[in-house]
Amino acid sequence: MSALIIWVMGAVLLIINIMLRTRILRLEARLKALSNPQEQLAFLRQQAAKKEKIAAIKSLRKQYPEISLIEANRLWQKI
Repeated sequence: MSALIIWVMGAVLLIINIMLRTRILRLEARLKALSNPQEQLAFLRQQAAKKEKIAAIKSLRKQYPEISLIEANRLWQKI
């Protein structure tokens, strides 16, 4: 009986996890669709004038959390 309860709880948690992941992925996609790469590049240029590469990229990712580290590095290479 307790094995059945544990199995059901595990299945429910798995379903909740899948639903939350799907929602997060949709929200991230929506953020990317709304973001302006030129605005991000301008922000990074402004940060690069004040800071070194790593600090500037960290500031960029803090300002635009939807940007991955790879995307931020590509933007840095455009400067």
